[in-house]
Amino acid sequence: MPEPRTVALVTLGCARNEVDSEELAGRLAADGWALVDEAADADVAVVNTCGFVEAAKKDSVDALLEANDLKDHGRTQAVVAVGCMAERYGKELAEALPEADGVLGFDDYTDISERLRTILAGGVHAPHTPRDRRKLLPVSPAERQSAGTGVALPGHGAAAPEAPAETPVAPPADLPAGVAPASGPRAPLRRRTGNSPVASVKLASGCDRRCTFCAIPSFRGSFISRRPADVLNETRWLAEQGVREVMLVSENNTSYGKDLGDVRLLETLLPELAAVDGIERVRVSYLQPAELRPGLIEVLTCTDKVAPYFDLSFQHSAPGVLRAMRRFGDTDSFLGLLESIRGKAPEAGVRSNFIVGFPGETEADVAELERFLGAARLDAIGVFGYSDEEGTEAATYEDKNAPEEVAARLERISRLAEELTAQRAEERVGDTVRVLVETAGDGDADSEGPAGRGAHQAPETDGQVLLTGSGSHAPVVGRMVEARVVATEGVDLVAELLTGGSEEAGG
Repeated sequence: MPEPRTVALVTLGCARNEVDSEELAGRLAADGWALVDEAADADVAVVNTCGFVEAAKKDSVDALLEANDLKDHGRTQAVVAVGCMAERYGKELAEALPEADGVLGFDDYTDISERLRTILAGGVHAPHTPRDRRKLLPVSPAERQSAGTGVALPGHGAAAPEAPAETPVAPPADLPAGVAPASGPRAPLRRRTGNSPVASVKLASGCDRRCTFCAIPSFRGSFISRRPADVLNETRWLAEQGVREVMLVSENNTSYGKDLGDVRLLETLLPELAAVDGIERVRVSYLQPAELRPGLIEVLTCTDKVAPYFDLSFQHSAPGVLRAMRRFGDTDSFLGLLESIRGKAPEAGVRSNFIVGFPGETEADVAELERFLGAARLDAIGVFGYSDEEGTEAATYEDKNAPEEVAARLERISRLAEELTAQRAEERVGDTVRVLVETAGDGDADSEGPAGRGAHQAPETDGQVLLTGSGSHAPVVGRMVEARVVATEGVDLVAELLTGGSEEAGG
């Protein structure tokens, strides 16, 4: 029997892309492909690209070129682009980057195995012409669940056009070990591409908001929720694979359920997810301040095993800038929201991103943003300088700030953000935190010691907790431990273990 073809998945961008890569991995593994970690060890390298901002697009191109270099002195025979950049630019990307042997859009995901075999055999799969994916689903959210059947929705699985959403679907026979069976028409096959005790679960896809700076809805499409049963089943499977924390991701989690007839559906789903055997923490990301309901705040702050964590998309706080962005709010209303959150959970974690240098932004607007940041006590802050994104309304605005002014404001607010988040970390000295251990350390004096994250820290984007006092018994990865914060290193906390979390201590 010939050896199976090998494939490596290189993932860039956000946690939503990571989920999409694991769906592709599940489809490929179910079809007999061997997944390897390194592109140099693969017959074909699949690069899951990001198309959000210019820097992310550059990283995606660099990754494709780096993988292409392997064809000259390694096993790699083909390099294929998938993901948001491939979907957004399609044929244009293929023409501009002939080093990529294939550029596949979302519509190709269900046939990914066939596409890769064609490319490896020397065939050509014509790249798609990009289209506005917002037009693929009805304007009315209530009509999308039935109409969405047959529309490519990465992270949702796929269904035949004639199959209603409630129709049971038998999983493929003889699935390889480690591949999640599809339990319904929109439940994806999935295979984990790492062994972290943390995994993301896609709650929905797309976005109905029309922020003037954002192109994501045009290539991710309109908002459509996954069904609660599929989210629960996938979480149960992840727990069986050793996952202890799930992070719910989408372009806008606060809209979850509006196309299923109940915009409060997340409030009922979260306790069910937290009750899944083996799950120690459920985290919700991507929350819109204008849609954050009192009932959702209650569940996020008062439900056992649900992290009191608020990833709030503020973007700015000056009302004029927010209106130009086609967003809502102002400094005082945002501070009021934070006060209501901390009134229920003083230890709650809050992070946000901000854009500076937006067209029309004045010095007074920057000062207003500084006022907000100074009072908000955020745990993590991302700051981006505005740049035109093609196809967005803001790109057509005339009142642009000069690039050097945008750069100066970016440096100014970034420096402030660094100072403020370090101060916020210092406020936590003396607190007791529950830490999910993610690295155990090997006991070598020159190596990093054990570390993990508290409830107020999301993976990748926020700080971590550096654990001390473990002695010869390093805590086990995947265990939840208690520790007292004794110092800080920037946004990172240094904490002394109170419970062992080791095999000897019984966790």
